[in-house]
Amino acid sequence: MTRITEHPSRYDHLETKSVDELITHINDEDATVATAIKKALPQVSRLITVIIEKLKSDGRMFYIGAGSGGRLSVLDVIELPTTFGIPKGKVNVILAGGIENLANAPEEKEDDTAEAISRLRQENLTDKDIVIGISASGSTPFVLEGLKLCRSMGVTTGCIVSNPGSPIAAAADLPVEVVTGPEFITGSTRMKCGTAQKMLFDMISTTVMIKLDRVEGNSMVNVKLINDKITDRAVKMLMEKAQIPDYDAAKTMLLESGSVKNALDKLKNIPH
Repeated sequence: MTRITEHPSRYDHLETKSVDELITHINDEDATVATAIKKALPQVSRLITVIIEKLKSDGRMFYIGAGSGGRLSVLDVIELPTTFGIPKGKVNVILAGGIENLANAPEEKEDDTAEAISRLRQENLTDKDIVIGISASGSTPFVLEGLKLCRSMGVTTGCIVSNPGSPIAAAADLPVEVVTGPEFITGSTRMKCGTAQKMLFDMISTTVMIKLDRVEGNSMVNVKLINDKITDRAVKMLMEKAQIPDYDAAKTMLLESGSVKNALDKLKNIPH
């Protein structure tokens, strides 16, 4: 395997450069990420298609990861129940060191293969589920051993990696290889690799939720009413979609129904 993520930066003597030079170079490098993802879109499409099939068949999705990529997957997953109203436990993360230690960043845990195996076994995985490994290098032991265990159990696997021909890609049924090239600071995969991972998490979760009918038109009709800002947005959404001119009436209906989707469904069933 060629570790392109570890290749020397295209830039040197960074400490001698001005702020304007540094941010321009970083921006230039970031601009290449979307192009790298575009090359991998056929792989992304295959992975998403299987995720949709699994979740529609009462299966679950798991990310398994460590380091920056694992932490970014947590940030994506924790927003899904609120944004799209899906049950907690439908989309999950197995993070090296545990989600409870997210802010502590226990990087040494990426080598703890025993923890990966133990955590996966606790989930009582079946062939209805899918487990997706996250690793910029494509060789993180925590992720690699986790995917190997899943394969031995007949559980479908995918991955998101940033080096071609990696062990983790070889252990995945549905590999996604987004080769973003050397980092601005040599080996600092929290930069372009992390940006690519964030973009892919957005792409995967948003597309999956749309295909699971959690979105109507372009609206978050299943959003949970957890605060005043979201409730106000949902009221206006309901007013627009149901042609309700009165804000207070729409808000009452929304709060009684629990979501824009439920309110719209009730309106459809009211005899005219």
